[in-house]
Amino acid sequence: MSAINLSTQKIGSNEIAVLTFDLPNEKVNKLSTPVMTELKAHIEKLKSSSYKMVVFKSAKPKIFIAGADIEEIKELKTKEQVSHAVSSGQGIFNLIEDLPMPTMALVNGACAGGGCELILACDYRIATEDSSTRIGLPETQLGILPGFGGCIRLPRVVGLQAALDVILAGKLLNSKKAAKIGLVDFVVHPNLLESFAATQMEKIIADGAKKRRKTFQARGAVNKLLEGPLKGVVFSKAKEGVLKATKGHYPAPIAALEVIRKTYGMSDRTKALQIELDHFCECAVTDISKNLIHVFYLTEMVKKQTGVSSGVKAKPVKHIGVLGAGTMGGGIAYVAADKGIDVRVKDISYDANAKALKHARDLWAKLAKKKVIDSYQFTQKMSLVSTTLDFSGFKNIDVTVEAIVEDMGIKQKVIGQTAAQMRDDAIIVTNTSSLSVTEMSKGHPRPEYFAGMHFFSPVHKMPLVEVIRGEKSSDETIATVFELAKKMGKMPVVVKDGAGFLVNRLLLPYMAEAAFLLAEGMSVEQVDKAYVKQFGMPMGPFELMDSVGLDVCVKVLNIFKKAFPDRVEIPPLMEKLEKNKSRLGQKTNLGFYKYDSSGRKGEFDQSIYAELGISSPTNPYTDQECIERGVFAMINECTLALDADKIVDTPNEVDLAMIMGTGFPPFRGGLTKYADSVGADYVRKQLDHYSKERKANRLKPSVKLIERADKSIKFYN
Repeated sequence: MSAINLSTQKIGSNEIAVLTFDLPNEKVNKLSTPVMTELKAHIEKLKSSSYKMVVFKSAKPKIFIAGADIEEIKELKTKEQVSHAVSSGQGIFNLIEDLPMPTMALVNGACAGGGCELILACDYRIATEDSSTRIGLPETQLGILPGFGGCIRLPRVVGLQAALDVILAGKLLNSKKAAKIGLVDFVVHPNLLESFAATQMEKIIADGAKKRRKTFQARGAVNKLLEGPLKGVVFSKAKEGVLKATKGHYPAPIAALEVIRKTYGMSDRTKALQIELDHFCECAVTDISKNLIHVFYLTEMVKKQTGVSSGVKAKPVKHIGVLGAGTMGGGIAYVAADKGIDVRVKDISYDANAKALKHARDLWAKLAKKKVIDSYQFTQKMSLVSTTLDFSGFKNIDVTVEAIVEDMGIKQKVIGQTAAQMRDDAIIVTNTSSLSVTEMSKGHPRPEYFAGMHFFSPVHKMPLVEVIRGEKSSDETIATVFELAKKMGKMPVVVKDGAGFLVNRLLLPYMAEAAFLLAEGMSVEQVDKAYVKQFGMPMGPFELMDSVGLDVCVKVLNIFKKAFPDRVEIPPLMEKLEKNKSRLGQKTNLGFYKYDSSGRKGEFDQSIYAELGISSPTNPYTDQECIERGVFAMINECTLALDADKIVDTPNEVDLAMIMGTGFPPFRGGLTKYADSVGADYVRKQLDHYSKERKANRLKPSVKLIERADKSIKFYN
């Protein structure tokens, strides 16, 4: 079946050609090899045709072209394979740019990667103002760079500064921002796209149907200097920014920067495209690119899942309740209302409810200030959040999220009270980070309508939600909560009820090991620096403990110790820290680091050493040992969680959860992907070495890790 339909249309007395993308049996249009071959055949025919214009559009709702076929890129193993595939694409887009008649792209919906590069090869571009319309070049997020001419054409069309902003960060712009930088010529309502385009084509044809190679013209003296004589400053600052953001772990943005630096203003298109191709080939065959593509597939996987293996469907959720107006409750209310869900927040005081409203209002105010939303949208979103001191309105609620104090008895009591005020088929979920969902469900008269929905802090930033299945949670409940998480813009992972669930179970040995390193003479700053700069974590384990709360860390460690007494050790200094209620981390503005009133991290607090009875750290271990003891402790625990306890079904869920919930470096592909890259045998040998050398029973290789090492079993076969 054809993926591109060629039809004709009359504009006045003139005939134009319309190429409509509609990939059969797919929700999105992708530029796969067969599609590109078909596109080339159409363009070759159009070269010698008498059409006055050629128009590119899509028949799919809210999708123009999502980009190249990622599966094909993933399978390219050698530079020669990559070069052949990408140079073919460059040649086809050159044919579009060189057509004798003017070309126009009509964009409604996602126009990413190769889709954006296609419209850049066109003379005119019109986009709709629909919220689904996003245009840009996200390739660097996959460890590659624009390869069909995007590095050459985008700077020419929008200028150096705007192009670097889009390409280096892998941004997708809404249509208004795209128009502001000159990436598209007009923005119209979706219903007016066809008629407006016809009017514009009539004008273009009347004016002689001229080709247009749009070239950016800088405005203002400063911009003219930065786009010209001082462009070296722009490149220097851009490189500085990339290295600061990536810590040098992501080569693709630097490669893209080099391509643009070498080709900006170059008149020889063939030479410029060859430079782009060479750098693309270098990036595409790296493990980093393959790992980032793996992460992309993990996120795509969630979109297709329902959270259950049966065919049970989720119930619709239009209204949710939130019990507890604290930081978590306020954050949950915000993310739900932001996606158009009615939210009813209940707490025991007006002041508490007011804080939840203020939390949500402040976050939307920031978006309004940045012009992400307008005043109407701001008011509309705020109107979706209401508060109460009693259960008024709860009969209309589909799902209630409990986010109160972490006390089993209190939670069970409140859950029972709430269930009595809701419909019999309504669902209650707990946001607990550590307590047993199965035990908690005993407070619900109908436990099949109860589950866990563990959000991570800060709720508006952290994408992961652990959907925790209790022993009596029904398939319908899990499917509904899973779908609700997606509706709220989150990445849900279904996990079995168990100590620490998945993320905290794997993370706590890592944080505890950092505390042991501190007790053994390593400095807080040295350990954090090793994890951030060398391994690629977004923050070191000590800063992470500050973020979680030192009291929470100790509390969950104790739960973990109770569940696994034979192998969990609690660092004595953690218990010392937990007793100082003024030093609990970010929430008290003092932990291992100092924090300002807005929660922004300041300098390390040297006085913590004296408080813990530690003399000046001597840093007796290498960065390698620090990193391996922490990360390998996570891998060790993962083999038990996955192989023995079946907390999740596959390593896919582990990797997705660790990346989305902890910031585990995406360029490493996730915890189990990384484990496979170093090998189970190496992990076992190193843990065996550290456990003996440091007299650390907690670091002994687990039975399941030894089994994997002996049989050379990878997580991904």
